Amino acid sequence: MKGNKRIIAWVMFVAVMFVASVAAAEESSDKTLSPYFFVRGQDDGIDRVALKSTRVDANIAGVIADVTVEQVYKNEGTKAIEAIYVFPASTRAAVHAMKMTIGERVITAGIKRRDEARKDYEKAKEEGKSASLLEQQRPNVFQMNVANILPGDVIKIELKYTELITPTDGVYEFVYPTVVGPRYSNALKADSAPSEQWVENPYLRKGEGALSTLDISVRLSSPLPITELTTPSHKTNVSYSGAALADVHLDNKESRGGVRDFILKYRLSGKSIGSGLMLYDDGADKYFLMMVEPQKDVKINQIPPRQYMFIVDVSGSMNGFPLEISKKLVKDLIGSLRPTDTFNVLLFAGGSSVMSEKALPAIPDNIQKALTLIDRQKGGGGTELLPAIKHAFSMLSQDSSVSNTVVIATDGYVTVEKEVFELIRNNLGNTNIFTFGIGTSVNRYLLEGMARVGKGEPFVITKPEEAPVMADKFRKMIDSPVLTRIGVDFGQLKTKDIEPEHVPDVMSNRPIAVFGKYSGEPEGTVVIKGQTGGGPVTQKIDIGKVKPQKVNSALKYLWARDRIARLADYNRLGQDSAIVKEVTELGLKYSLLTDYTSFVAVDTEVRLKDGKAVTVKQPLPLPEGVSDYAVGANTFGASAGRADALRAMPMPTLPSSPASPASQAETKAKKAHEQEAAADALKKVEAPSVVELTKLVTASEINRSAVEAAIKTAMPALNTAAITNKLKGTSVIKITIGQDGKVTKAERINGSIVNVESLLVVLKQTVFPQTQGGAAITVTLTISDGT
Repeated sequence: MKGNKRIIAWVMFVAVMFVASVAAAEESSDKTLSPYFFVRGQDDGIDRVALKSTRVDANIAGVIADVTVEQVYKNEGTKAIEAIYVFPASTRAAVHAMKMTIGERVITAGIKRRDEARKDYEKAKEEGKSASLLEQQRPNVFQMNVANILPGDVIKIELKYTELITPTDGVYEFVYPTVVGPRYSNALKADSAPSEQWVENPYLRKGEGALSTLDISVRLSSPLPITELTTPSHKTNVSYSGAALADVHLDNKESRGGVRDFILKYRLSGKSIGSGLMLYDDGADKYFLMMVEPQKDVKINQIPPRQYMFIVDVSGSMNGFPLEISKKLVKDLIGSLRPTDTFNVLLFAGGSSVMSEKALPAIPDNIQKALTLIDRQKGGGGTELLPAIKHAFSMLSQDSSVSNTVVIATDGYVTVEKEVFELIRNNLGNTNIFTFGIGTSVNRYLLEGMARVGKGEPFVITKPEEAPVMADKFRKMIDSPVLTRIGVDFGQLKTKDIEPEHVPDVMSNRPIAVFGKYSGEPEGTVVIKGQTGGGPVTQKIDIGKVKPQKVNSALKYLWARDRIARLADYNRLGQDSAIVKEVTELGLKYSLLTDYTSFVAVDTEVRLKDGKAVTVKQPLPLPEGVSDYAVGANTFGASAGRADALRAMPMPTLPSSPASPASQAETKAKKAHEQEAAADALKKVEAPSVVELTKLVTASEINRSAVEAAIKTAMPALNTAAITNKLKGTSVIKITIGQDGKVTKAERINGSIVNVESLLVVLKQTVFPQTQGGAAITVTLTISDGT
């Protein structure tokens, strides 16, 4: 009994030391870009939820969608505010217009260089003028700032974009993303560019739902009868005005449905999508869009040897529903492999691990081994995608006769998109990358970009029942010969600035879309040639039958957007100045939102004459099906998903510089939440003979000296002897404490022994890296009574 009391006292002491280290982090500059949970504070006269509603009106004509989005901001508090709202966009959206309405006044936004637009906005804010600023943080993530919203104000922001809709297997799909999922980042805030600061955003907890309302209307008009129309994501009301015209309205019961992407799918009559040419002449330039359907896939009996690498995200954001879908998907994919195929499975969260050190034949025993491994996953920790892909590439076959196929299943909640694109581009070789986005609001920019750079195809699965369907599509795509060595002869049509520069191989019944400019009169014939498993194919389009039409005005935006997307994807991480210049000039010329151009609207009237507005960030709902661990993994670190006594104790992400009144309020709310969670965690520590106490230690979130002091106090016998077996990535160490309170053993969960005397050095090298912030380690302290 006496020994147990000492144990309990020791446990409480260690816990208190860790809580103290959390408090010490307020003075630390090692703060990561981490999303955090929104905590409703007391009524202080500040309306912290300024966005009240979003309305979307989409008109789809043929293959082009014109979309208008209206956001309504209203200040229902007693103090003036600046509202910041992070929201998603289609990866194909060409945003070309914005305006701001205050009462009867309408201010049309202008497109400017990003830094100039920001300066204009900040100047207007300081002068007390209402202003709005739209910036692109990613091609699929935008940020809206609205300054000086006075009490009682209603400010409407309207933006317009257009996008191309290309069918797959005869199915057209229009997607309106509704919410940005929390992004994992291990980058230090102090070292991050302003364009990355959006990652640190407040989120609601799972199940709380959207705080603003959503209304969506779509008018679909087609040259062919509509044979099938579905909205698998939301309940809608559909009315038809003839066979080729349909109106789709979001059901009133879905007004809080902004927690999952809105998806509309439709088919047109006829089995063939067909080839076609669209022309537009704006007086200064002439544009064309050519869409060509490849021949039907021809089945072949002889399929070349294939090696598959399945990369599966098991991080905190995948906990629950998304991971269960991934399990179902990978089971379907692996279960259908041929005995002549070889495969491997790589799981990643904060670190990564593989099923085998080399690819295994797809025989029943190995398939069952993989399925058992995947079944055991629960989901927890960070999302270190980049190291996982590096690991996978290092294990692929170098035999040129073997076709490597990499399948990546993830929600894509990371911030390293360009680094991933660069890695794939530089290591692709004879490999194709196929991505499966798992969840209701995935990072389509990452998933589509990886597939595009990796010469594969992206898939998105939002429901468990879609997994076998998508797996079947993938199998058909892989098993069928691709249309390769594609060549296009435009004949008498003088073309230039064609996008893409090289027509890619086609791996399914999906049209080829080619944009470009032309000069002179449209005449002659376009000839498309290619090679399939069944032999050469040729298709022709009579240009003389096609005339430029004003209704095709979106072609200039779509061409410029496609060119910008390619340049942005292929921009070196060091920021190629020539590419930056070209993207900027395209954005300014075509009035398009880009990484380097923004929309800004400034009112001429000085409206806030006394004091300054309080900045508030609109809290976002978690995407449907995503657990709290998606935020926990960012806040806690790499193993936040483990069900241990202190997992609820979040690490602070507090400002390292003087904060605004709004950020001070947010900090106060977060600190109160942390203290409450810590107290709850300590209450859960009971007094059995063996107590497990888990605490996550993250270099960028805990004051190093405070943690080191806590470790030294708890384990004074440790010295700093050198070691050779360094822990890599995310590791779990079990430390056993004997009845006398001394450390008797320290081992990794995977069984390899760590020298007790060297433990502190291990922690220093993995928890406190001097050059790379964000490395994380979970320390499990096992308190034993000696038995």
